[in-house]
Amino acid sequence: MQSALPTITSPQLQQVRLPIRQLLPQLVEWRRQLHQQPELGFQEHQTAAFITQKLTQWGIQHNTGIAKTGIVATIPGDRPGQVLAIRADMDALPVQEENDVPYKSQIDGRMHACGHDGHVTIALGTAYYLSQNPHFAGTVKIIFQPAEEGPGGAAPMIAAGALKQPNVDAIIGLHLWNQLPIGTVGVRTGALMAAVEVFRCTILGKGGHGAIPQQTIDSVVIGAQIVNALQAIVARNIDPIESAVVTVGEFHAGSTVNVIADTARLGGTVRYFNPDYAGYFKARIEQIIAGICQSHGANYELNYEVYYPPVINDGAIADLVRSAAAAVVATPLGVTPNCQTMGGEDMSFFLQAVPGCYFFLGSANPEKGLNFPHHHPRFDFDETALPLGIEIFTRCVEAFLNKTHG
Repeated sequence: MQSALPTITSPQLQQVRLPIRQLLPQLVEWRRQLHQQPELGFQEHQTAAFITQKLTQWGIQHNTGIAKTGIVATIPGDRPGQVLAIRADMDALPVQEENDVPYKSQIDGRMHACGHDGHVTIALGTAYYLSQNPHFAGTVKIIFQPAEEGPGGAAPMIAAGALKQPNVDAIIGLHLWNQLPIGTVGVRTGALMAAVEVFRCTILGKGGHGAIPQQTIDSVVIGAQIVNALQAIVARNIDPIESAVVTVGEFHAGSTVNVIADTARLGGTVRYFNPDYAGYFKARIEQIIAGICQSHGANYELNYEVYYPPVINDGAIADLVRSAAAAVVATPLGVTPNCQTMGGEDMSFFLQAVPGCYFFLGSANPEKGLNFPHHHPRFDFDETALPLGIEIFTRCVEAFLNKTHG
């Protein structure tokens, strides 16, 4: 378990420029301060105040209160050019932290269990370095986004003009990733993360005595048939070359052993990479539920919500990130495309609006016990990843904004 400060002489930081390496103690301090005060989606008031204080201190122009708690900082280069955006999410999770560290969450039932405190820190460090070294053509916009974990802050920020004035030409973002070791970066063209859709269904049958089933419409039997039938969607309706998941995670019915329940409630999630499947699962799931309920004489109520589309990386921007990362990371695995996940992310809305790339920055270190998965109450990451993220972002800025200006 991590508590001592990582050192700027870490072998992972060999390719990080000295001024960024020297930020490490400050980065760790910021990250741990943020970690102790986690805030849920659209409630990130202290986090936003912390960011605002730093940006003001450094003389960086910024707008606050975008989509409630969002912030957009603007850093001009030393000559005109294009606009590259960097996105960092700010919110925590309703998880009780179980780590025994000095910087443990001070708020019961809330925790930065997904690394967003690190994302904010990397974005702040990037903002500071670029403001002190504006050796690029154009402008960098840094978007501090609320509510990634839900209900989603990306779309509201876009609607509020986060990508305008000046208009963004491309966007990049990263996620600290405990599925990859420190010193590793996951980058891939095309689909990186899945669409997220959620359904909840109530089956309306007719209850009665367990010994007289002919007088009832058994919601449990109907629900069980629906659960089984939904599994055939991926197995028999989806191209086997594609990837998709239909998971039923909830099933609630009945209250005692000898009573047939009149209602049953089930719910689950749908994930897929191919945007062509948008709308398909909703229609197919309702078709199956309606058909099974009709065959038994039952009714149903279905609530289907589409949360996030899939995260689809632009090929040219993915190449940019891949090149920058390959010059920074120094492990045998290095930069890998084997990083797809059925997890979802509302970075997808930014990537629908402008070309961009979202990538994973390896942050696990099993030797230090820093390899618990995301959303786990003992999640933590190797803070050596913080300057690595800044260096990769900075190289992306320099490469993208200087590409047509020499």
